[in-house]
Amino acid sequence: MSILVNADTTFIVQGITGREAVNLTRECLDYGKGAKIVGGVTPGRRGRDVHGVPVFDTVAQCVEHHGGPIDGSVVTVPPAFCKDAVFEAIENGVKLVVVVTERIPRRDVAQMVELAGMHGARIIGPNCLGMIVPDVVKMGGIGGPARNAAQAYTPGPVGVISRSGGMTTEMSSTLTAAGLGQSTAVSIGGDAIIGSSYAELMPLFEADPETEAIVIYTEPGGRMEAQLAAWVRENDSRLPIVAFMAGKFMDEMPGMSFGHAGTIVEGKADTAAEKIERLREAGITVAEEISQIPELVRARLA
Repeated sequence: MSILVNADTTFIVQGITGREAVNLTRECLDYGKGAKIVGGVTPGRRGRDVHGVPVFDTVAQCVEHHGGPIDGSVVTVPPAFCKDAVFEAIENGVKLVVVVTERIPRRDVAQMVELAGMHGARIIGPNCLGMIVPDVVKMGGIGGPARNAAQAYTPGPVGVISRSGGMTTEMSSTLTAAGLGQSTAVSIGGDAIIGSSYAELMPLFEADPETEAIVIYTEPGGRMEAQLAAWVRENDSRLPIVAFMAGKFMDEMPGMSFGHAGTIVEGKADTAAEKIERLREAGITVAEEISQIPELVRARLA
């Protein structure tokens, strides 16, 4: 099994005729069993196709052409139009929206997440690379070209969640090299407001019989680690978790952020040291280096 996506998941690509979206579409079609991309949306481009995927002006036209509900959408449109694209997808019945776009205004993201909650939909991102079920399907740019993704990701019992798209692949590749495959890997995005946090994905992994452990990549800034620690304690999680905390140097540089918008440390509780302590208090193992992760996972599974 897996979480969020599987071989039967249908999805569309909004902004499909953009340069990055054209490459992303090819990568998804080529990977694993081949993604079921049933349409793409770029206003004014109806009648064209991208790698054989028909292009439409609206999501509603995609749904009509498909003849029924569409499971998901990958949104890769300019920041100013992203909120409208996500609203359009959700209002047309799409339940899983992967938002690749970065630099979206926080107010827009907050409204997107609120609408998703009202419609029983889920947003992954923004500013993320999506998700992958090894050897089955990938939804988004995660792992890059199919041949590279196939080298980095292999089927197995470890769920991976990461605020960084690149580090999702780095950690998975490290696990793969050690003979530990992944059940599902999810790049959740590094912005201050995102659609799905660690804690919000944990129940899905908890319910997946093929997932036996979780690896997370985290950073200073924000409250997601505190939420994860609280969730683990309150739900007596069956899944051992190994975490790697990047950016520990930021504790000596108050007010600084690196890489992601969500890494701004606004108080003591946001620091790497405080987060590490909170994770450990919840029974989560914290790796000092990424290379230690496979050994720590094996120890927790023993």
